[in-house]
Amino acid sequence: MATPSAPSSSLPPPKPQQSSSASSPLSPPSSILIIGSGVFGLTTAYALSRRHDFVNTTITVVDRADPSNPDVFPAPDAASVDTSRIIRADYPDAAYAALAAEAQLQWRQQTHPDDLGSEGRYSESGLLVVADGPAPPPGTPVAPGTSVIDKSKLTGMDYARFSWANVLSLASSDPELAARIKECPNTDAIKAALGTGGSSGSWGYINGLSGWANAGASMAWLYKRVRAEGRINFVAGEVTNLEVSGNTVTGARLSDGRVLSADLVMVSAGAWTGRLVDLTGQAIATGQVLGYIDLTPEEEAQLAHMPVILNLSTGLFVIPPRNGVLKVARHAYGYLNPTTLSVPPLASFVTTPAAAVSLPLTTLTDPTLQIPTEGADDLRRALHEMVPLPSLRDRPFSKTRICWYSDTPTADFIVDYHPKYKGLFVATGDSGHAFKFLPVIGEKIADVIAGQCPPEFVGKWNWRYPASDAAIKTVITEDGSRGGVPGLILSTELERTSAVLN
Repeated sequence: MATPSAPSSSLPPPKPQQSSSASSPLSPPSSILIIGSGVFGLTTAYALSRRHDFVNTTITVVDRADPSNPDVFPAPDAASVDTSRIIRADYPDAAYAALAAEAQLQWRQQTHPDDLGSEGRYSESGLLVVADGPAPPPGTPVAPGTSVIDKSKLTGMDYARFSWANVLSLASSDPELAARIKECPNTDAIKAALGTGGSSGSWGYINGLSGWANAGASMAWLYKRVRAEGRINFVAGEVTNLEVSGNTVTGARLSDGRVLSADLVMVSAGAWTGRLVDLTGQAIATGQVLGYIDLTPEEEAQLAHMPVILNLSTGLFVIPPRNGVLKVARHAYGYLNPTTLSVPPLASFVTTPAAAVSLPLTTLTDPTLQIPTEGADDLRRALHEMVPLPSLRDRPFSKTRICWYSDTPTADFIVDYHPKYKGLFVATGDSGHAFKFLPVIGEKIADVIAGQCPPEFVGKWNWRYPASDAAIKTVITEDGSRGGVPGLILSTELERTSAVLN
């Protein structure tokens, strides 16, 4: 039996809610201000707008809009706006694997033009997951995955093996998935599954039910649906700080002096969240390198049937070409961009606030920005290894980009009320893997707002602020999926690049 089809709406129906808040400690506020229009922000606005308990709640979304079109959200430098994002249920943590599998049901809907996966928004190319290191003997059994593994001690091979265990577990009740997964126990098997003449890693597996999405087109699809609800107000503007009265957050101030007030303020500004709320020890903005290379029609045809390939030991991955463009990227520890703010973020429990906060630097603020040579060289290495077409060996990138994550130590999201300030809810910490949950994450965040965190994410999504300065450590995501070198400073790497070029 095939996986059951989801409703043609491509987003889950609103969750039945009691008309009173008897089942929840939250009394629905009269107004909610959502800062940020990325995946977390837009999907939550959409979910809340369709819930009976919030029928009398005014919902406002504020964010930087597209400078060329103030009526389009989010801004083009948002992490959720790009040519492609991997869609996978391949996780070492069973809770995320199950949630991603739920989301995939929606991504796979392509019957009607309005379905999420239609019109090229989703491509089921398959995903080849690989890792470096000693490969287990073929057929070595893997223990079922668990939702409580210590992700801080995983290697890339651990991540891949736990993911394989969870995929096998999902396949035990899904014959279609079971028929489309296969272990690749050595380099020859990986090379055969990739089909480009290249290879990567020493062990892996291929999941034919995973793929990739056109992120920009999917966000436009979502924005259109949110607008169509007719219940959500959009304000174009840059938030500079939160407004506070005593220990209650009452709204947000914009760069033009306007103040937006609300009973509940949700900060879901992605890598920009640290500008507004102190996330010391919890999350940090990291920049990731992306490269795009133009292909001829003949080259694209050669690669038309390749799967997405992701090496969890190096973080390097390649997404199949579309419209004559091949994308290569690195899921890494990333670059830091320490920035001194004129208006410090809302303080939390630390006694010594950080002197500088890592914040995104993008082409909207610096149109000449290019990726550092360190990152470009790594992307080039991935191309040579994974897609070794002779014609691509020395071809320059047609475009590069630095994409900004909000990284947490374990790659778990932060979805919780602030423990110190009333009227403040935070949804951030995407850790570079949130986009795939677009069809389902809004309902889950709305559940948490209503005081009903999904049981499988209790303890994962909670605010985990250190008790003292001594407990605070620099955030480094050590979940086994990252490549590169920790702690690289973007300005230093750009200076090195400039020195090489000059």
